[in-house]
Amino acid sequence: MVATVQNPIVNFPAPEARLSNAIIGERRGLRNVCDAVRMVAPEDTAVLISGETGTGKELIAQAIHEQSARSRAPYIKVNCSAIPSGLLESELFGHERGAFTGAFTQTTGRFQHAHTGTLFLDEIGDLPLELQPKLLRVLQEQEFERLGSNRTIRVDVRIVAATNQNLHQMVRERRFRADLFYRLNVFPIALPPLRERREDIPLLVQHFVRKFALRMNKEVRHISEDVMEALRHYDWPGNIRELQNVIERAAIVSSGPNLEIRSGELKRMVAGATTALTRTLDEVQRDHILEALRQSRGVVAGRNGAAVRLGLARATLEYRMRKLGIARARVVRVKSACNYGVSDMESESFGKITIT
Repeated sequence: MVATVQNPIVNFPAPEARLSNAIIGERRGLRNVCDAVRMVAPEDTAVLISGETGTGKELIAQAIHEQSARSRAPYIKVNCSAIPSGLLESELFGHERGAFTGAFTQTTGRFQHAHTGTLFLDEIGDLPLELQPKLLRVLQEQEFERLGSNRTIRVDVRIVAATNQNLHQMVRERRFRADLFYRLNVFPIALPPLRERREDIPLLVQHFVRKFALRMNKEVRHISEDVMEALRHYDWPGNIRELQNVIERAAIVSSGPNLEIRSGELKRMVAGATTALTRTLDEVQRDHILEALRQSRGVVAGRNGAAVRLGLARATLEYRMRKLGIARARVVRVKSACNYGVSDMESESFGKITIT
């Protein structure tokens, strides 16, 4: 069963012959991103793009390459989380024949393929620790050796990296090298989630409707204002990628000029939008603090405590916890040994987190 759009309607222009990969949006947060792309693209500076899954990090990386002096040179993409850690070194740097079991021929790595161009390292937070020193050397010296070889290879490659993880926190937890982080984070670009740029949703819907109508040879031109409101107020945990999937499914089931969305999916979005709109700011803050406490195992203070994770002073976090009814269970004294000696450190340890 599908929900066919009714009047009043929002009209879309007819599909164009060609669709660009332009970055779509008018909200200030996205305009700042576009300004950052225009500023950094002509340089050879390393760029680190951060944002939730589905926010368009790969599109931003490609825009940086296309607006750079390297635009006519190769643009090579590597997803660090999609390649098994045992094969990633060979994939990036190549290997010699006989370097390991099954290496029957010499193989050129992605760095050599990207010579004079741009190498996009997606999900850089998943790069194994043992490979990080070798990547750091390439960033610093623009040289490396293939696996199984002593011959140094020099390359001229610009690095653009992306992550949906908190690399600052990973550095604090020693799961990511600090020197590599600072080498990558020369020019950071943070992408806002779709729920923070709801004003752009109609533009994105129009773009995807035109894209899929052209691909499927359909003439979808209208959408109900009620449906558009549901799309605008839904929280979109999957961000732009989730919105794109919803519009693609709708385009598939649409048989006329009206965009049709399956009734079950529409009800889910309406329910999600209602829930999002009725939650108070205190509820959102409380959930955020509770999640930080769970991640820190109840510890408030200290290097890995919830206060650091939330970017708050300890006293500020304690005040908000009291205000939101998050009860402190107990306070313990712990002894912390480090390379510089032993010192007493007070931390807040939660045997159980309760809400009053």
